[in-house]
Amino acid sequence: MSSTDTLAVPRPQPAAAEHPTGGALAALFRTPNESALTIARITLGLVMFPHGAQKLLGWFGGFGFEGTMGFLTQSIGLPWILGLTVILIEFFGSLALILGFAGRLMALGVAAVMVGAIATTHFANGFFMNWSGALPGEGFEFHLLAIGLALAVIVRGSGAWSVDRVLARVRS
Repeated sequence: MSSTDTLAVPRPQPAAAEHPTGGALAALFRTPNESALTIARITLGLVMFPHGAQKLLGWFGGFGFEGTMGFLTQSIGLPWILGLTVILIEFFGSLALILGFAGRLMALGVAAVMVGAIATTHFANGFFMNWSGALPGEGFEFHLLAIGLALAVIVRGSGAWSVDRVLARVRS
């Protein structure tokens, strides 16, 4: 065997979760440096925050935690754990979206809450919001817009100026 011949010894590869460019955790935080995603994420977070603050803290004319839990569990019929999850997603999920932390996961939570709101309450009222006060309740057009913004973040990530982008760079 000459000095130029070498034996190719395969090196062990790290598991997908350990690999700096692979694994579920890396996929959660990976995001392009796109300002459009930043706009979608922050807009969704800013729109959802007052709704979450109404439910959790009673701000902006809301009923607070106890009143909201009563409505969600007694009037809507949700199990208490689902009611709690809705409140937590709307409040803490909106803050995480504004910061761009775990944007895909938070946007998925918001989208799920919006689908649930359509299914349990708003679908029966039709498409349009009740701007004039003449309809029996609010329609679901707002919810579709929130779902659309959430889908952009779920598919592509949190975008520029996000904690996710910083974490993805640190991991790689």
